[in-house]
Amino acid sequence: MSDSWLVQHVWLIPLLPLLASVATAILGPTVLRERSHWPCLAASAFAAVLSFLLLFTKTDLANPTTPAVYDWISVGLFEVSVVLRVDPLTCLMLVMVTSVGSLIVLYSVGYMHGELGYWRFFTFVALFLFSMTMLVLASNFLLLFVFWEAVGLCSYLLIGFWYHKPSAAAAAKKAFLVNRVGDFAFALGILLVWIHFGVIDPVNGYGRLDYDHAFANVQNITDTALLAICLLLFCGAVGKSAQFPLHVWLPDAMEGPTPVSALIHAATMVTAGVYMIARLSPLFFASPGAQLVVASIGGFTALLAALIALTQNDLKRILAYSTVSQLGYMFLALGCGSVFAVTAAVFHVFTHAFFKALLFLGAGSVMHAMGNVIDITKFSGLRHRLPRTHWTFACGAASLAGIPLLSGFWSKDEILAAVLHRSHEQSGIVFQVLLVMAIVTAFLTAFYTFRAYFKTFWGDEVIPPEAGDHAHESPPVMTYPLMVLAIFALGMGLVLSGIGIFLDKPTLIGQFLGHMPGWSEHTEHNANWGLMIGSGVLALAGMALAWWMYGRSTTLPDLVARKIRPAYNLSRNKFWFDEIYQATVVGPTVVIAHFGRFFDNWIVDGLVHVVSATPRFLGRRFLRPIQNGLIQFYALGMVIGLVILVLAIKLLG
Repeated sequence: MSDSWLVQHVWLIPLLPLLASVATAILGPTVLRERSHWPCLAASAFAAVLSFLLLFTKTDLANPTTPAVYDWISVGLFEVSVVLRVDPLTCLMLVMVTSVGSLIVLYSVGYMHGELGYWRFFTFVALFLFSMTMLVLASNFLLLFVFWEAVGLCSYLLIGFWYHKPSAAAAAKKAFLVNRVGDFAFALGILLVWIHFGVIDPVNGYGRLDYDHAFANVQNITDTALLAICLLLFCGAVGKSAQFPLHVWLPDAMEGPTPVSALIHAATMVTAGVYMIARLSPLFFASPGAQLVVASIGGFTALLAALIALTQNDLKRILAYSTVSQLGYMFLALGCGSVFAVTAAVFHVFTHAFFKALLFLGAGSVMHAMGNVIDITKFSGLRHRLPRTHWTFACGAASLAGIPLLSGFWSKDEILAAVLHRSHEQSGIVFQVLLVMAIVTAFLTAFYTFRAYFKTFWGDEVIPPEAGDHAHESPPVMTYPLMVLAIFALGMGLVLSGIGIFLDKPTLIGQFLGHMPGWSEHTEHNANWGLMIGSGVLALAGMALAWWMYGRSTTLPDLVARKIRPAYNLSRNKFWFDEIYQATVVGPTVVIAHFGRFFDNWIVDGLVHVVSATPRFLGRRFLRPIQNGLIQFYALGMVIGLVILVLAIKLLG
């Protein structure tokens, strides 16, 4: 299969999930039924194979290929075509989305077995895979926005899959509405892009909204306009990737099925914001002010979410806040304003997708065995009951914590190196403070990750009553994907980065992304062994502290909680962000809505009723009594009217 054939037929990758979604929606309720997973599974697996082939066979990496699919809009001089972009970043993201998606679909066959709406679940998952792959392949801002909204719609449908549960329905609405805040700013940013970059080409006669046109003309607009564009686009990323202050929707999204948590809210959809900023990095490179905002929001979010995760007891929520924190890490790197930093962020996106999907699916395996109980205070010592889940979860936890030589260690270290390098270049203390925040976050990540691990799998065996006598390991269709993801979580970082660092040669990930158009800057920094050793020691220290407090029977956690009760309550209650938003945003909005209903019902409708009632009142009061049926009265009225008319003519004449 040639390179050119794959590039020209790259549209097959999104088309396959779309066809699977349509086929499942039509045939699932009546024909496929319990076999409704087959179209989605086959489509995602084949799309993953094509993505891997594209990754390994595309040789001309320096020149992005943009095969045209069809003409979408043609109105006068304004024409927009669906054109798909194939470059190193696209290839890497396609592999991540389709491979992780395929493993999660396979896992879902066992996890969702027997669920009402089984066909509906796989219809939505296939639709999501189509939307996400199209978002990655988009070559212009308009196409990007369309599928940006499409993945948001799929998120709403999947979070609210169990719509009969009030908590799931509320979480779906919350996710949808919070994302609309960021998406509104994102749309404004694209409009500004159109105003400043999207001139009509008088020769070819079409509007230019493609990425390359904006990158080539970034120096032609004012710093203020560029800052506004970058910040508005970043607001869209803040909503989609759950950054402060729009982070509150992601933990509640855990109300959806666990495969949804792994697919959308850990591995793929929430990384769309990071991908978008990385894709548009030439714009952000030209705006130091925007870089500072991106880095500050990312660093603050990383630390904030890590502090909240310390005291949560819902295993999926711990992982959800971990996702928010790791996404903050990625934005911190993106704000460092160098190609090396952007490469580090993309590298962390890639590794994070695999080990976080592994952890979420492992949590789902625990939930499956514990009768849908996910509170880590209600079970413990599960390593003997769930051996495969235990060791695969341990692999994911170690990678997330940044244990040396595992995938998370290498990608996290590159982010720390990027922040350290920027702190040396940048005057002032902002990036020095952000570096300290990133280091503290690294320690907290190791601690809360292994807190969850030790409380779940170590200690005396405790099985909740909901599990009954049926607590056992998940079926192979659920554990095999865990094993594959565990292998990636253990060794992928070493292959993509570690080997090159040990051999003092360019890393594989740096070489690959170094071919991105516009990323002409050198993508490698010298290995900082002191930083690497320090971050590894911090990860091991966090793991050791978690074992000391939770890996053995002790009252130390309760004692510490009592000693620092105010700080503990602050973390346990998620810094009361939901309550603050309820008091400052939701509550006033409800009051305004009630006032609007009162104003509409009594003022607006009242005025309408008064206007409509006035002619009836005047008719009844003054006109109807005149119509009394007496001819003499009518004659008298005519005489009086005639007299008045004559007098008026006489006086006015």
